[in-house]
Amino acid sequence: MKPFALLLACALASASIPAHADFSYEETTQITGGSMLSMMKMAGAFSRQARQATDPIVTTVMLKGNRMMRQGNEHSEIIDLDAGTVTNIDHVKKQYTVMTFEQMRQQMEAAMAKAKAEQAKEKQQQPQPADAPDVNVKFSVKVRATGASRDVAGVTASESILSMTMDATDQKSGQTGSMAITNDMYLAPELPGYEEVRAFERRLAEKMGTVMNGMITPQMLGMMAQPGAGDGLKQMTEELSKLKGIPVLQIMRMGTTMNGTPLPAASEAPLPAGPPTPTAGEVAKQSASAAVMNSLPFGGFGRKKKQEEPAPAAASPTPTAAVLIESKSQYANISRADVDASRFSIPAGYQQLQPKMVQ
Repeated sequence: MKPFALLLACALASASIPAHADFSYEETTQITGGSMLSMMKMAGAFSRQARQATDPIVTTVMLKGNRMMRQGNEHSEIIDLDAGTVTNIDHVKKQYTVMTFEQMRQQMEAAMAKAKAEQAKEKQQQPQPADAPDVNVKFSVKVRATGASRDVAGVTASESILSMTMDATDQKSGQTGSMAITNDMYLAPELPGYEEVRAFERRLAEKMGTVMNGMITPQMLGMMAQPGAGDGLKQMTEELSKLKGIPVLQIMRMGTTMNGTPLPAASEAPLPAGPPTPTAGEVAKQSASAAVMNSLPFGGFGRKKKQEEPAPAAASPTPTAAVLIESKSQYANISRADVDASRFSIPAGYQQLQPKMVQ
């Protein structure tokens, strides 16, 4: 073969192989509000673990070729498309496990089969009484663009709000209870280099046989696991197709509502600032004071004369929604610089364990 023809053949061959550029960014997630946060702050006065639960979690996402790593202070995950494996690293215990895609599929199938078997067993052991509630579950999923925008990670992002409600109605009593999730998202039309993440997710979906979408949270999937969720999944697919862009900032709320009304988004109804976190000494002092007062007999020595109670204030309207938890996730330090391949290596001295399989 002539030299020119050889060079041309090599050029054509290399052009047929997709080139994947490196890409990285940081994602910071933190619990920012809700009634559960208040309880966690109270527990944090006594427990270091409870205090850490309210700290921001910073994860560095790195993409190099057919490998993606999500690296945190305590745990990291490496997805390797060429090897068909997912490696989970525990930096606290200095241990790691490696699971193949096929093992992951088997795990999911085994977990679903086990859950169904346990449900059937419980139903046989505990037959439903005659007056058991007949519950009808109804889902509603909506996406709306608000027209608002803000600067996030150096780009202008437009706001869209995803609202989901799950209404459970007892057909006999007519009582209704509603769980709701609202995801307030700021979408950037494009981030230089983020197309590599999208392409990686498509390749992963082809190998795993799943659909990847970073806009679906575990909480949403948990709601959709309820009976009667078929219509809700269809709605979610249709509504998610309206979202255009990359979610560089998300503020997710989960809580309860009345009459199927959606949970207000963070931009529409900011949560009031909560009280400062008490110290362990303050909590103990308050508890001791309450115990002493409760031990005194009614009208006994040391009690002050009962003051006249103020006139009751005008009844406030019944709240229609309650936020159990609010969390915020945001991108930062977005980069197209080369990622060091050594970042994907298992740290020296870490022990490999066999992954726990569902029995």
